[in-house]
Amino acid sequence: MQVTVKANFNKQTKDSKKELIQFYVKGEDEKKPELNQMTREVVELQIEGVDEKLTCEFSKTTKDGKKTTLEFIVKGDTSAEQSFNFYKKAGSDVTLHIVESQMSIEEFNEAHEGLEYKVDKDGTVSVDGQMSLDEYDSDDSDDKEE
Repeated sequence: MQVTVKANFNKQTKDSKKELIQFYVKGEDEKKPELNQMTREVVELQIEGVDEKLTCEFSKTTKDGKKTTLEFIVKGDTSAEQSFNFYKKAGSDVTLHIVESQMSIEEFNEAHEGLEYKVDKDGTVSVDGQMSLDEYDSDDSDDKEE
């Protein structure tokens, strides 16, 4: 399922726990039934004119006499470049494409494993089981001798 609405990119806030983005929708677009159907689902957001997409939880929809407010919680693995290009549009009117994702809420909220590493005083990073370039080169030369 997908829906396209004209909206005002109202704000983006980020704290230590989550990143929230908010849009205001006015007029006929706020009456689209798809907005209610996709609430509490994982969606991909795209703003017309911006190549990047953001994966978000469609957190809630609230309505008052003047507008409908759409709130989204951004997925944690979004790159800084994706966010930057997307958030340059904050404060302006945009055409917002909301597409239901294949990801479930459980997958969205689940913790992801990473690599354990340590940063040495000189700024180099070491990972347990990491091969050095010397070890790599010696393995490479073994392959060439065969």
